[in-house]
Formats: sequence, structure tokens, C-alpha cells
Amino acid sequence: MKTNIPKIGFVSLGCPKAGSDAERILTQLRAEGYEISNSYEQSDLVVVNTCGFIDSAVEESLEAIGEAMDKNGKVIVTGCLGAKKGVVESAHPNVLAVTGPHALEEVMAAVHKNSPKPHDPYTDLVPPQGVRLTPQHYAYLKISEGCNHRCSFCIIPSMRGNLVSRPIGDVLNEAENLVNAGVSEILVISQDTSAYGVDMKFRKGFWNGRPVRTHMTELSQALSELGIWIRLHYVYPYPHVDDVIPLMAEGLILPYLDVPFQHATPRILKSMKRPASSENNLSRIKAWREICPEITIRSTFIAGFPGETEDDFKELLDFLEDAQLDRVGCFAYSAVDGAKANDLPDQVPEEIKKERLSRFMEVQERISSAKLERKIGTMQTVLVDELTTDSNDNIIAIARSKADAPEIDGVVYVQDAEGLTPGDFVDVNILDVNGHDLVGGPPTAA
Repeated sequence: MKTNIPKIGFVSLGCPKAGSDAERILTQLRAEGYEISNSYEQSDLVVVNTCGFIDSAVEESLEAIGEAMDKNGKVIVTGCLGAKKGVVESAHPNVLAVTGPHALEEVMAAVHKNSPKPHDPYTDLVPPQGVRLTPQHYAYLKISEGCNHRCSFCIIPSMRGNLVSRPIGDVLNEAENLVNAGVSEILVISQDTSAYGVDMKFRKGFWNGRPVRTHMTELSQALSELGIWIRLHYVYPYPHVDDVIPLMAEGLILPYLDVPFQHATPRILKSMKRPASSENNLSRIKAWREICPEITIRSTFIAGFPGETEDDFKELLDFLEDAQLDRVGCFAYSAVDGAKANDLPDQVPEEIKKERLSRFMEVQERISSAKLERKIGTMQTVLVDELTTDSNDNIIAIARSKADAPEIDGVVYVQDAEGLTPGDFVDVNILDVNGHDLVGGPPTAA
């Protein structure tokens, strides 16, 4: 047995897109014969994949780097905070290397320099689907990198660059490998999923010998043929998104859209430089529901953006009442180093931002709770994520319905779950609501 195989520790922070970058690095490390260690002390070096989108994420990333430096001393930094090399090196001047996001080659070069790769890599030890951070039954599928928009509150383009779409054949081959490995749900992610292929002028690629355009609609259609759940995230409400809704109505992909509206007032949307500021979003939502009544719409908003008046905020609350969105997250505006919104006039005081955030969530909690209450007595197909026990040692499944993305939405607690395993699809009768979650059972085969 070899004892001199280099061991690499790995810490990954941030969003699913950062997690996808981490999976590519981990896959390459294993392909080259490195071992992945879960111990600082037993690692030859540690890679820290950072987030740097908002101040709290920067602080968390710097703390993670500091912990790795204290416990190991040999640290390579990558990810979004790595795009701010000066910030990292100012806090931790002795890190081995700093790279930005989506930097597989640079990270591997730093690893090779500080811990040379084994002479006999066992490339066959790496499965076709690569090394993943998610459970075995679901996976994130990143279809592009970067973004062409220049939203005034966001610095993602400065860290990840302009939109670069992956060839559609590569995307679909990866998806097929994931399904062959037992994945039951694929979550499509990017900075702007609806812009997929714009940079390629939607040119055709090939999958299994047939031509497929590099376009969100044709990608969704092709993914639907894999026979698993397909969930779309980070979709801007462009007109061509309407073409995907019939696929949801036909049960080909999940009736779920994650659409970051961010605000409702035309003046604030223009100040945010949101690409959908000219769209009539309420009309679009109504049209989507007419085509697919069961569609779940998730969104995020910002309260207290610079220049937001009380009238602007009330218009946002009116939008919530009219839109009746299913799942909503809201953030009090936070200045991000390098964002153009920092220089806008009429910055909103912190106490007003917090008060508006509270009022926003109060309205949305009422809307979301009512929508959950209406599901009592319905039959829902759910995907089992894990098993646990209650206080009486009864086996309970923690599952998700079509309306629930992992880690950001609610769950369905399934009673009488003996015999179920993660990755199973079952039908359950919804019996009750527990906060943001549902209670259902007993399960029957889906």
C-alpha cells in the first residue's frame, strides 16, 4: 500500500456555482492521483474555495483562510474572494497562491508547485461524473460562467467575467453521466441561465449524434429526455423563457423557476440596472400560471436600495400581493466593495433598511403560509433526501416536493418511512404544515 500519496485538504464556501467550481477541482485532484483529506493536520496543503459577494461572506472566507493557515500553514486560495487578491494577501500574506473563480488550471498549477503530483495517477479511480460535494441523488449542473449584465449592486462580472457558455454537447454528456451514476435530480445553475448560448449566437452542437442548439429551451428539452427531475435556477424573465413553461406543463421538467426580480419599482430597477426592468413581470407571471397552474416561482429582492423611498417600498409590497410568489428571499441592501451602487445618492439609513426588511418578510410570510395551507389534503410526489427518527424512534424521511430546491426551500417530513432510501420518489398525502415545511404520509410508490 502506498503511503506517500499527497493529501489535499479542501474547504468550499459560497453558492452552488462556487460548489460546481470546487467539484471540478476535486475531480482533477483525484484524476491525478491525489487523496482528499478531511483533516488539516494530515493534509500536505489546503485549498480554500472562497465567496466574496457581500461583506459577511468576505469575513467568513477570511476566517476560513485563517483557520487553515493556523492548523496547516500551506494554503491555496481560490474563488470569488480570490479575485480581490490584495484583500486576501493583506489579511494573510503567507498564503501559497491566490486565484479567482473558475480557475482550475491556476489552482492545479499551484498544487503541483507545492505538492508534486504522484508519478502513477490512478485515473480510473475517478468515475465519469467526477467528484461531487452533493449527496449521490442530486447534482448541480453549471451551464455557463460569468455574466454580461452590469447590475449596480453586483460585482460578479468583475470576478467571473462576461458570459461564457459551455458547449451544449459537454453539458448534456455531463448530465447523462450523472444520471448513469444514479442522480435523481439535476439543478441547472449559472449566473444567468436564460442567457445560455448568447455568446455563441445559439450555435448548434451535437449530443448522441444529433444537433442541438445552445439555447435554454433546447437544453431544457434535451435534459427532459433523461427521465429525472430537472430544476432551473437563476432565470431572468426574458420573453423566450415563456417557451420553457409548456415543458413544465407537460411534466417534462419541474414546474419551478428561480427568478431574481430584486425589486418592482421601475425607477429602482433602472437604478439597479436590472436587465428585465422594462418587462411587465406581473403579466408574465400571470401568463406562466395560465399555461402551468402548478408552477412554483421563487425570487429574491433587495430592501432599502439607495434612493428607495417609502412610496417605492410600498409599491414593492403591492407587487408581492399581486404576484403571490411561492418562495421569496429578501436582503437589506448591503454595500459591496467595488459595486457602483455604493456611489448612488440618497443612501437609506440602516434602521430603515431593517424595518423595511421586517415588513417585507411579514407580507411574504403570510402569502407563503397561505400557499402551504392550500396543499393540505393534496397528493405530492417527493424525493427523499435523508432519513431520521422522531422522539419515539419512528423513521421519518426528510424529502422535497417539486416546489422545493435543496437547502433554500422547505422540506416535506414523511411519516412511516421505513424501507425508504435517499433518492427514492414516493407519493405522499399532505397532512399538515410545520412552519415553512409540510408533513405527509404514508408513502406510496411514485
